[in-house]
Amino acid sequence: MTLSDHKKTIEQAAMALGLSMMFGIIILGQDFRDSVGRAVGVFMDPLSVLVGVENFHIMLFIMAAITALYASLIQKYTIDWELMRRTQETMKAFQKEFREAQLSKNTVLLKKLEAQRSKMMGDQMEMSKQQFKPMAYISIISLPLFMWAYSYISGHAGASLIFPFWGEHLLVDPVLGPIQYWIFWYFITSLAVSQLIRKALDIGGM
Repeated sequence: MTLSDHKKTIEQAAMALGLSMMFGIIILGQDFRDSVGRAVGVFMDPLSVLVGVENFHIMLFIMAAITALYASLIQKYTIDWELMRRTQETMKAFQKEFREAQLSKNTVLLKKLEAQRSKMMGDQMEMSKQQFKPMAYISIISLPLFMWAYSYISGHAGASLIFPFWGEHLLVDPVLGPIQYWIFWYFITSLAVSQLIRKALDIGGM
């Protein structure tokens, strides 16, 4: 078996694991989520004890940093950013030319552009596939961490966090619909850290 075959096998195994994680959390329900959370707790519980439940927002920040770094590295090395840039530029030019042909009722040009559409759709499908693959890889780390945080906070419902302008709120209180404050804090910190890492690694620059 060649190095390329080994790489392909590892990629397929990672894809299968990531997809299994996503579908397991959705289909198998709370028991599966609790099992995943307990398994991750073997590594995360000692750190959470060190930080303390009153500072659990620091744990969420650490989680956000881990997932942001991991996700950024996965995206950097699995997505063809040059293809994505070319596809987006081509699609933008195509849409502009298509609108102009429609407005001018240029049937000859419209027919020519319609013939190009199938190739454009093929490029878009390839771009969508490249964007989906990292999601499966990222879920291997991010979803188990998320399940652990969910399990931990469910057992420490009294934990709170002071938000600027909003005051103190329990981490399990809802911000909007089912979105709780701890989820909100996790995502805003993850977004901020992710932007810094992507900038540092020059990911997705177009």
